[in-house]
Amino acid sequence: MSRNGTPLIEVRDISKFFGSVIALNGVSMSVYAGEVMCLLGDNGAGKSTLIKTLAGVHQQSEGQYLVDGKEVRFNSPRDALDHGIATVYQDLAMIPLMSISRNFFLGSEPTRGKGLFKRFDVKFADRVAKEEMAKMGIDIRDTSQPVGTLSGGERQSVAIARAVYFGAKVLILDEPTAALGVKQAGTVLRYVAQARARNLGVIFITHNPHHAYAVGDRFTILKRGRTFGTFTKDELSREEMVRMMSGADELDALSHELKEFEHADQLRGEGKMSEVDHALAESLEHGEEVYKPRGAG
Repeated sequence: MSRNGTPLIEVRDISKFFGSVIALNGVSMSVYAGEVMCLLGDNGAGKSTLIKTLAGVHQQSEGQYLVDGKEVRFNSPRDALDHGIATVYQDLAMIPLMSISRNFFLGSEPTRGKGLFKRFDVKFADRVAKEEMAKMGIDIRDTSQPVGTLSGGERQSVAIARAVYFGAKVLILDEPTAALGVKQAGTVLRYVAQARARNLGVIFITHNPHHAYAVGDRFTILKRGRTFGTFTKDELSREEMVRMMSGADELDALSHELKEFEHADQLRGEGKMSEVDHALAESLEHGEEVYKPRGAG
């Protein structure tokens, strides 16, 4: 996969403020045609704010957002869609009791007839939905079945195929494997690879480094609204990725503190008191004297 030429989308040092809260701080990343860019981070890392900025839900407070090399500033998700940027959120925006084909065209329904005789073109919708799903390697026998009867992975595939059909050049997938089992997650990863093979740029948001490493070409790691940088597999092993995401240094410090607490508990159990315990006891005694009620004693 070559990254020559202009990225499909790119952000340069963007920040997003909500009042005094800094949600994003100087984040840069890009995605090219025919690649999967994985955006990784734990809960609260800023992933949701970043994808909502890319999708036109939020506007950046600072920095540049470029589409095909031209700076843009979206006012709504419709603006992003008009530029070929489609976002598939975790809830998938589907109606479980409606058919696959109706969900496929939800909000953009094909019709036939005029005036009072205008109606949903069922045959066209069924044919197109079946064909587009087949292009993604998905064989749906009956597109009239309720989408709620599909597995989580299959529903993801419907959402992906729908976005591709309506002209997406960049596909933003928000935690598509988060609530899925191992087999269904593998199915979704295969669809992600299919989208890349069709020369789309894919931004795959996840907090699962194993899923990211299986399908990703490059990896941008977010933590507390900042980026650690963007890496390829040659530059970052799976183990290093896990360590950067999990904040292993902080966990090591926490582990050290817990050992100190265990040691203090052991001393107390042996009838010994540490210097910290003595200082605490003295401060408590001093406090009792200071706050002794008037007339007491």
